Amino acid sequence: MCGIVGLFLKDPTLEAALGQMMSGMLSTLGDRGPDSAGFAVYGSVEKGTAKITIQCDHATHFSGLEKTLSDNVGAPVSLIRRDTHAVLRVDLNRVEQLRQALTTKFPDIRIMGVGERMEIYKEVGYPTEVADRFALWKMTGTHGIGHTRMATESAVTTMGAHPFSTGNDQCLVHNGSLSNHNNLRRELKRQGRRFETENDTEVAAAYLSSCLNHGMSLGAALKQSVEDLDGFYTFVVGTRDGFGVLRDPIACKPAVMAENDRLVAFGSEYRALVNLPEIEKARVWEPEPAAVYFWER
Repeated sequence: MCGIVGLFLKDPTLEAALGQMMSGMLSTLGDRGPDSAGFAVYGSVEKGTAKITIQCDHATHFSGLEKTLSDNVGAPVSLIRRDTHAVLRVDLNRVEQLRQALTTKFPDIRIMGVGERMEIYKEVGYPTEVADRFALWKMTGTHGIGHTRMATESAVTTMGAHPFSTGNDQCLVHNGSLSNHNNLRRELKRQGRRFETENDTEVAAAYLSSCLNHGMSLGAALKQSVEDLDGFYTFVVGTRDGFGVLRDPIACKPAVMAENDRLVAFGSEYRALVNLPEIEKARVWEPEPAAVYFWER
């Protein structure tokens, strides 16, 4: 069944409350996806600096990691830990070196996402518990997306939780099921894409990243996905500067959107939106089938 949410803030005065609002939205949809939960938050940019969100089941492995990685990449690496996750910051020009060091020297540490603004947190557990573990309510930012998962086609694991990120500052959450994900996975592997799970959502994320790498805009990539992806799905896609929404041509998965002068919000059900600021003044609608919606700063 799953529940997905998205929140884009037009009013900068709301940015300090982004995490608080998203926490409430996810908690409201907990019964749609009690197996696991996750979210991506887009915060401020530190010029010339990249963020790499990492996860490890044995968080003691984070001890001393800053120094070891700094020595490996020849530049300062800082680390801020949140439970089983941590955010590394490094010079933009050292991102690939840092990624390589993590992959080769620390096989127990998984990379959740990379970008200038994006941080990703996801774990197995009831959504309210996951949100509390990472103190989502304290987080600030301009926009974010989230997911509560009821697993139907792959294992309930940390890596199987959403969002999935396969490109810098890009991530995706999904309600539904893709019927041709195995064929797409094979084709994307031939292009050099690597996959961490058997989850169909990871394939959708990698497909969109591939389109973007081939010069498409996000809007064009989402429109093309209607032709290339088979199944029933609603996507919410996060990018560095905004988020987009797409439903399949049949649009059998529930979705509702709201927009007022202060924000744009998406939810699998309207009850996820009812406590947002001035929601009573918002235009509320159901996204059209096979239509692309996108907001950016």
